[in-house]
Amino acid sequence: MEMQKSNSGKNSVGGSVIAAICIIIYLCALVQGSVRIYLSIDQRLITAKQEFSQIADIAISAGLNGFMDENYVQTMTNALNSSRSLEALIITGADGGHAFEKKAGHVIKWVNNSPRFIDKIGLTNQDMYRPLPDARNANIKAVASIFDYNAFYRILKDTLIIIMIGFALSFFTMLLQLLTGRQEKPKGEMIFAQTPKQPVQQNSETKREAVFAKPARDMQETGPKGLYSPRSNIGWEEYTQDRLDSELHRCSSTEKDLALILIEFNDINGDFMFKQASEEAVNFFTSRDLLFEYGNNGISVILPGIGFDIAITKAEKFYQRIIEKFPNSFGAASNLCIGLSSRSGRLLNADRLFIEAKEALKKAKNDSKTSIIAFKSDPEKYRDYIRTHS
Repeated sequence: MEMQKSNSGKNSVGGSVIAAICIIIYLCALVQGSVRIYLSIDQRLITAKQEFSQIADIAISAGLNGFMDENYVQTMTNALNSSRSLEALIITGADGGHAFEKKAGHVIKWVNNSPRFIDKIGLTNQDMYRPLPDARNANIKAVASIFDYNAFYRILKDTLIIIMIGFALSFFTMLLQLLTGRQEKPKGEMIFAQTPKQPVQQNSETKREAVFAKPARDMQETGPKGLYSPRSNIGWEEYTQDRLDSELHRCSSTEKDLALILIEFNDINGDFMFKQASEEAVNFFTSRDLLFEYGNNGISVILPGIGFDIAITKAEKFYQRIIEKFPNSFGAASNLCIGLSSRSGRLLNADRLFIEAKEALKKAKNDSKTSIIAFKSDPEKYRDYIRTHS
């Protein structure tokens, strides 16, 4: 047997590269956002200290003309409102405390007729205390907001844009893989089985298979009725998946293997010929209940308890039997193609096993050297694939 590795590794590498790029984009977005927020807070504290120093100078200058008179209060109120970072001022003197606040009740509370700053997250009064020398026992202190919300808005907007770029990249990559069908590609390798040489056809040979061209229109049904299809006398195609799922569950619970063989007869001469080929398959595989129609001219065979190597051997022997029985109908290699796969100790459903067997059959139809191809899975790689795609 000749082995050929699938191209799934290339697809995995491409997906890993895109995933790594997206992770880098997300990390860059978070790092730049964190750094910019830190620098914004640091700059805000510097600004607050500068503005407090300026307001303290104004308080000293205004106090020369009258401490806490109407003009003084208005001057300090205007100075506070013109600052970007300061939220409130408290000026204390011999006659008590005086509060100046941008938003009443936001950061100042009164305790025994004395103003106090409220402890809140996002506010600081660090290094914002200064005595007023021209007023007896007077001093000024302030509280500032450490967050510049306009700057925060810009930072968060830029961070969100970078993250959305990463999401867009991953989304379109996933969409492209779905459109190209790459996610449906099974993970494993293809085994190319040896097929016997085709018998030489004699011109004088009686073509007894020609009588099989008679159509069986009276057997056509609009849907499944009964256990077997009258066209082939094997199971209806619609019953295949339920039976395969059932057999997979039973084999996995008893730790037995299971193989699925897909057989396709190309250029077949009518329903009668297909029925004869189906009967040969029943006689060879011995269980009519596990054979089902597949497409127009195909048969799917479920083999519980059969491993990969034995399934290939059975496929080769069935191929030999058919071309010897019907040399004029299946003498050409392209007229009979077989693809197969097996459970191989994996926990999988009927859909996955069908995908693998169909891929093998597709390759068998396109290969000029052999008509039998088997899909061989790698259980470790399959488990890794399931973990990363669940």
